[in-house]
Amino acid sequence: MIRTRPIPNVPLLMVEGKIKVLVATDLHIGIEHQLWLGGASVPSQTNKMLENLRSKIEEIRPDRLILLGDVKHNLPWTSFQEKSEVPSFLKSLSKIVRVDVVLGNHDIGLSDLAPPEIRIHPASGLVLDGVGYFHGHTWPDPEIFEAEILVASHLHPAVRLADRLGSGPPERAWVRTPLSPEALRGQYGQTLKSPEMTIVPAFNPLCGGYPLDSVSREDRGPLPKMARLERARIYLLDGTDLGRLDRIRALQATRTGRMR
Repeated sequence: MIRTRPIPNVPLLMVEGKIKVLVATDLHIGIEHQLWLGGASVPSQTNKMLENLRSKIEEIRPDRLILLGDVKHNLPWTSFQEKSEVPSFLKSLSKIVRVDVVLGNHDIGLSDLAPPEIRIHPASGLVLDGVGYFHGHTWPDPEIFEAEILVASHLHPAVRLADRLGSGPPERAWVRTPLSPEALRGQYGQTLKSPEMTIVPAFNPLCGGYPLDSVSREDRGPLPKMARLERARIYLLDGTDLGRLDRIRALQATRTGRMR
């Protein structure tokens, strides 16, 4: 039996089956460089993220660490910060655990930066120990859906929990959602299994979040299309169960007096 459980107060997912897998995603190393180009001076968060990951790895002792896409940030080019920090970051992690990377849309050039001991997997996804892992910016290989459970990222899921004025900072959130068999059949031209999917929040707090309960629902690729998000269950990082997304949206509409 495969069990998934979020690590309390940290955007890390523990997947336990025959092996123990720790999942982190959307580290976006180098995002500070982009912020600097926009006029904001923010210290690099890479060492802090490394220490947080190292601490949890030493505490949990997983067999594998999967970085589920967007290890680096800038595209289509690679910044000096990334050239300096990404190799040492991955090298440090590889000394304490086997590291697998599933490529995300920001990972252009990552294969050239990663040390040889890092295992790089394509954006089409990876099946490991009965679990399908993919970033989510593109449709995965149909074989991914044969897995018992799916784990994805890319959305940077969050909820805004707006007040009566409709404002409020987004809080990172976990999403457990059923899939839409109709959407999968429309994309792949065949009937596929539709296991439950967990969408992991971004590890880097500088990334911000995509407020699922917000009026604005920009195009975020295939994940919102393949998932029945209105039936998804939403959890905060501390484990608070907020219930189903359609009910959260209805409550937000009532609270703010706006249609969502």
